[in-house]
Amino acid sequence: MLHIAIINGPNLNLLGTREPEIYGRLSFDAYLETLRQRFPVVEISHFQSNVEGEIINLLHSCIGRVQGIILNGGAYTHTSIAIADAVAAIGVPVVEVHISNVLAREEYRKTSFVSAKCVGSISGLGMDGYALAVQYFIDRQQ
Repeated sequence: MLHIAIINGPNLNLLGTREPEIYGRLSFDAYLETLRQRFPVVEISHFQSNVEGEIINLLHSCIGRVQGIILNGGAYTHTSIAIADAVAAIGVPVVEVHISNVLAREEYRKTSFVSAKCVGSISGLGMDGYALAVQYFIDRQQ
């Protein structure tokens, strides 16, 4: 069975209530259940942390355990060389996902230290970006 880890960064634990005009009104836990039902042949693990070092440790823990990672680094995308280095170091393919279109937002959000280390990036498609990333890993496996 294909095993994918979803790692969400800071403030994504507040989805559903945090700036709903940008991120929507659906909690990630509710969406995760929908995602698991949509892809029953995929084991999906989910982790969320507001702490940079914990995200790095979670990335490291995926080595030899999962076939793909979906990473929404939140604001750390734009600030963390350490997370980018971890993505590059682990040897597990990573798809970067952002719920909002980061290129249509503030200038500082247009820089991603993580993107160049990932196999691809999905931005601005809401929660559907996670499903598209799961589908990518399914197609990649076949």
